[in-house]
Amino acid sequence: MVRIVGIDIGGSTTKIVGYDGKELFSPMLVKATDPISSVYGAFGKFLNENKLKLSDIERIMVTGVGSSFIEEKIFGIPTYKVEEFLAIGLGGLFLTDLTRAIIVSMGTGTAYVMAEKDHAYHLGGTGVGGGTLLGLSNRMLNVRNFSDIVEMAKGGDLRKVDLSIADISHEEVVGLTQETTASNFGKMVDLASNADIALGIINLVFQTIGMLAVFASRNSEVKDIVLTGNLSNVPQARDIFSSLTELFGIPFHIPPHAEFATATGAAIVNPETKAKAI
Repeated sequence: MVRIVGIDIGGSTTKIVGYDGKELFSPMLVKATDPISSVYGAFGKFLNENKLKLSDIERIMVTGVGSSFIEEKIFGIPTYKVEEFLAIGLGGLFLTDLTRAIIVSMGTGTAYVMAEKDHAYHLGGTGVGGGTLLGLSNRMLNVRNFSDIVEMAKGGDLRKVDLSIADISHEEVVGLTQETTASNFGKMVDLASNADIALGIINLVFQTIGMLAVFASRNSEVKDIVLTGNLSNVPQARDIFSSLTELFGIPFHIPPHAEFATATGAAIVNPETKAKAI
């Protein structure tokens, strides 16, 4: 059996997936501040949990900002570097079975990639992302843990934080619903709770990411948007992006294992034509 390992080396997390030539297996995440340590730690954990030996791995495909630190083969196994935006694009398509889409990688910041078949290129990005969410929550709520922010927001009410179309107009606005946000944090009533503020922060981040994706979709004449990266796991994401789909008629897809899309894209790349041997 063919066994290929894809590794996405980020600044604070490393994601690893196995690929047997048809399907993914055993995706996992390891947190570490040092990219070299995280790669070897993730790979060791992957082998152990799958009861594999070094000789069982055909090749290792690495990508991500931390891949620049990988300068030699990992444990002597053929190792290749894959350009990150290509990995993002191909991974997003693979996880959704789409052949053409805008792939949105939601990490500390957000990247937008145009992907079609076996090609992908960077459209641009925004500094609004997970780092924004954590920074604002730290400053406004004194909450620094990502899961705590998400849990706190579950009881929130956006009507106490955001200004909506209904707040500023009693008449219909063409193309918008009464619930459409007119201004993030444009209302902020005195009795707004921490839960309301937490939800407002999450809504601000996802609406900004989503609207830029809509603009990219229209500009590139692409009908599908695929959301990937760690933020895709936030429970509130689906409702926020679903509302954008209803408003603009552009489908947002959050596939299974969306947080592993970049590692997946690296794993499926043809090393002879789309990667660089180490």
